[in-house]
Amino acid sequence: MLAQTLARTPAGGEDFAPPVIVCNTNHAETVADQCTRPGARIILEPAARNTAPAIALAALTLPQDALMLVMPSDHVIADIAAFHAAIAAAAPLAEQGWLVTFGIEPTAPETGYGYIERGEALSGGLCRVLRFVEKPDRLTAETYVSSGRYSWNAGIFLFRAGTYLEALAAHAPAMLDACRAAMATAQHEGMLIRPDGDAFAACPSDSIDYAVMEKADKVAVAPSDMGWSDIGSWDALYDLMERDGEGNALAGDVFALDTSSCLVRSDGPTVTLCGVEDLIVVATADAVMILPRGRSQDTKKIVEALKVARHSTLDR
Repeated sequence: MLAQTLARTPAGGEDFAPPVIVCNTNHAETVADQCTRPGARIILEPAARNTAPAIALAALTLPQDALMLVMPSDHVIADIAAFHAAIAAAAPLAEQGWLVTFGIEPTAPETGYGYIERGEALSGGLCRVLRFVEKPDRLTAETYVSSGRYSWNAGIFLFRAGTYLEALAAHAPAMLDACRAAMATAQHEGMLIRPDGDAFAACPSDSIDYAVMEKADKVAVAPSDMGWSDIGSWDALYDLMERDGEGNALAGDVFALDTSSCLVRSDGPTVTLCGVEDLIVVATADAVMILPRGRSQDTKKIVEALKVARHSTLDR
């Protein structure tokens, strides 16, 4: 999926500069193998501090007037031409100092996505953002979809690097200070950039939505029908995977008998199922997770419980 994300900004043209990838230090080798594009840079976060600091680290490596397209690597975009058209439509406002987010026309009252309420029309088919809503309940989501005033929040952004840093200075100055300090003494090893760990450890943790987008004034949404899907959940992955005649999406060493409508993935141990349906089963070398399909958002609850227990699985 990282390779697919990189392919959305093709090399060799005038539209896109070499990518800047921000990832965890533990993923350095894998990411470097995936990204061989000349001029690419990989920033290795010393610690996880959510999306707002990660984007700040990248912004600090760019010219302040550079347009910065922020893309998560766990998304599917089926219509690349439509995506590029949305970028082109959003670019003039971004050049004028707007923070632009991309919105998707909702096709169902999804409760696992954030929503954007659209306001007044701006140029290029964009709209001013009235507010962001984080993962509403089912009834509220149904109201949003029927109103026609809301988009799904795709978590993709376009703005000048300087605009973003100015917004951080206004709304999250401690975050910006920590990121500047971390990059000021960063180590450079070829394409790898290692920000200072002690300086970055002092950085507050927050998402770009909470730290900046919900607080800034000039925030616009670019609606697009680009065949977008957020594969941030196992349920979303099930919807995209090829399934057998019983509706099972299986990957790895899996044997499913009298089993239907399950997502089963194993990265090591043999997984066997019999007489079950509508489950998500994920097996790694040291852990197995089992959930009902439709509740993959509860993965976060599992992780939080493991953190409270200080379980060693999270360190591997």
